[in-house]
Amino acid sequence: MAGKNKTTLIDILTKVAPGTPIRDSLEQIISAKTGALIVVGDLEVVKGLCDGGVSLNVEFHPQKLLELAKMDGAIILDQDFNKILGANIHLVPNSSLPTSETGMRHRTAERVAKQTDALVISISQRRDIISLYWDNHKYVLEDIRSLLAKANQALQTLEKYKLRLNQVSSNLNSLEFQDFVTLSDVATVIQRFEMVKRVADEIEKYISELGSEGRLIRMQLDELVAQVEENNMMVLKDYCKDSRRAEKAERELGELDSDDLLDLTSMCRILGYEGDTVNILDVIVHPRGYRLLRQIPRLPFPVVGKIVKKFGDLQTILKASTEDLDEAEGVGEIRAKTIWEGLKRLREQSVFDRFF
Repeated sequence: MAGKNKTTLIDILTKVAPGTPIRDSLEQIISAKTGALIVVGDLEVVKGLCDGGVSLNVEFHPQKLLELAKMDGAIILDQDFNKILGANIHLVPNSSLPTSETGMRHRTAERVAKQTDALVISISQRRDIISLYWDNHKYVLEDIRSLLAKANQALQTLEKYKLRLNQVSSNLNSLEFQDFVTLSDVATVIQRFEMVKRVADEIEKYISELGSEGRLIRMQLDELVAQVEENNMMVLKDYCKDSRRAEKAERELGELDSDDLLDLTSMCRILGYEGDTVNILDVIVHPRGYRLLRQIPRLPFPVVGKIVKKFGDLQTILKASTEDLDEAEGVGEIRAKTIWEGLKRLREQSVFDRFF
């Protein structure tokens, strides 16, 4: 496993997802009603907690693991699930470490995980439950059918959020062409981007746990969130008081709790705007042009950056002729015409979307 500060739930769920050899083993152990305690990590790390047992160092195979689980002690696997390092091992973790578990196997699993840099898998013999422990965390694997139901429900929520995001983004297009954007309009778009991303992250967790059973969910998710992160970044580069802090703003948005996410003034502060919480949302702001320029097909981001650098803001870009655009570094005559026509089409589309 990776270090404690790097191992995420997604990493772990991917390793033990349906379709992997280790998951086949875990399911076989549940079917056999034997239970198991499996430690995944460097043997040297856990050696100080081991008492007795059998040293093996043999190639991992689901059937081998099933047979070894019939013995009372713990099984040690290497961190890549390639080798069975030992079996029938009595683990003696520090008994002073706190644990919320009641069963002996689960208490041992939690303490070993806290004391070592290892993933510990505990399978309940009576309840058919697979529990994962790492560092100070615990996660209980869910039934596949239940996971699929939750994933599909989350996809429906994501579809609704994405539809609303498309609506407010289209409204922002129209307002940008009119040069009548307020911080309220921008904050609403950013809020919707963040809500879409959070639901997508939740679905990612389901997909990781579903493994080979989550292929269709993955396809639907990828289609729904295509370019969402890039579009969000373009909004931040357009409207952050200092466009250089867009990446930092993106991180700060991800750290907002649910209550702050519903407060549009929180988005304004992250963008770098301070002021009265009532009036700040009415402040008129002017985009630099990153977002609309990125909507023009086959226009590379470095060229977008050079255009914004030359003209300064979207309204100046919109007023520029093809000859003016041609003067920007990396543009050229043909690309200048493409940009001019692309912005014209976007303006026409914004009018159509507004009234139809």
